[in-house]
Amino acid sequence: MTPMLLSLLAVSAGLSISAPVPVTIARYDFNGRAGMVLDDSGFGHDLRVISGHGGQVRLVVHGAGNAIAFPARCDLTVCPHVALQSPGTADLNPGTRNLAYGADVLLDPAATSKGQNVVQKGYSKTSSQYKLQIDGIAGQPSCVLVDVRRPGIRMVRSSVSAADGRWHAVRCERIGSRFAIYVDGVLRGSTRIPASLAVANNRPLSIGGKGAYRDNDQFNGALDNVWVQIG
Repeated sequence: MTPMLLSLLAVSAGLSISAPVPVTIARYDFNGRAGMVLDDSGFGHDLRVISGHGGQVRLVVHGAGNAIAFPARCDLTVCPHVALQSPGTADLNPGTRNLAYGADVLLDPAATSKGQNVVQKGYSKTSSQYKLQIDGIAGQPSCVLVDVRRPGIRMVRSSVSAADGRWHAVRCERIGSRFAIYVDGVLRGSTRIPASLAVANNRPLSIGGKGAYRDNDQFNGALDNVWVQIG
């Protein structure tokens, strides 16, 4: 359902439309088979597994359901690579609208690296982007936005680590010119960005890494409840 249609429904119901209606445009709880990752939002952004050098994902138990685990950390010259990707569709682009996205993450402190991508759309050097990643040996989550007209990374980093072998809910949130990161519902960092910053590209939504190639910033833990909300 498009934001315009949601607004029309709001009008017909006698509701105010002064503020945009947030829409969960993609959501994945990984409670199906590992090879078939369906979009629980109903918008049809189903994921396919892409891999290289023997990379695989597997289902692991998380609460009453499943999560998806990615390859363990590898320091060899050639390592397993795998990511989950949707088709690149325009409704996953927020433009200048409010945006929130996040995931439940599980990462061991011994599994951290220079950078591990959790969820992203677009690339910082060749297109606009939104991204959640786990940075550095300390394992601090960070959120990234890159404008489609003025390339340059806008980042907000959590003041606390999420790499302690326990599950954490990490949320990136852009509301107007405010860009913030939350860990387990607690604000852990915020910054200001231009209100005109826009993200729009034809790249897929990618989970667990950039892709299946060598320099893919592979995530080396488990993920659950990955989601994107626009509006």
